[in-house]
Amino acid sequence: MRLLVTRPEPDALKLQALLEDAGHEATVEPLLSVSFDNADPIDLESVQALIATSRNALRALRSSPALAEARHLPLFAVGKATATEARALGFETVITGAGTGAELVGHIISALDPAAGLLVHLAGDTLAGNLKSELEGHGFRVEQPVVYRMVAARAFSDDAIEQLGMGEIEGVILMSPRTAAVYAELVRKHGLAATIRPLPHFCLSAAVARRLEPLGDVAKHVADGPRLEEVLALIDEVAAQLE
Repeated sequence: MRLLVTRPEPDALKLQALLEDAGHEATVEPLLSVSFDNADPIDLESVQALIATSRNALRALRSSPALAEARHLPLFAVGKATATEARALGFETVITGAGTGAELVGHIISALDPAAGLLVHLAGDTLAGNLKSELEGHGFRVEQPVVYRMVAARAFSDDAIEQLGMGEIEGVILMSPRTAAVYAELVRKHGLAATIRPLPHFCLSAAVARRLEPLGDVAKHVADGPRLEEVLALIDEVAAQLE
């Protein structure tokens, strides 16, 4: 299958390589770009642990003066990929969640004492859930500095428009609710709703799939779990059915 990869860089190129290794083709069309400009300062005084629900939060930490001190604190990572990024930065203690914010909250409340200090959630400007509120409901104090921002694309590239219009794209990969929302907006902007409707849209989660509802009856396939491995397995399964 030729798939439209909508992830931001550098994750888009990594996903392209994985798809090509599996025998697929990929057109890279990032619909969000990451900006680390004007990040909030990170204050680690009286902090007992850090929380990261995105690799981009850790990428922002690379150039932060707080990194040297942060490495010595426990870090709760939402999933394996985020945990890998944390270890690459030199974090000594990384607790890995199963891929969702809700499951990560369970790890945190079972492992930490609210009286032991603050939690710092390294956040983006748009969050999928309300992790801060959930933890505060269990007695924790949570700071949430915005350390990166996601900037939405204003249009599809000419290549993407041409490939979609010519029927060369055979599936679309959507890995976040915001990406799916941007995709839906651009599909309408370019008048491609009828063109993309029969294409399989491979969604990381039900929350991602819901953002496609403005496009009507779009073919949606939701991964069994919120992990890239599950999305890749779903693509292989659907591709085999189409042969």
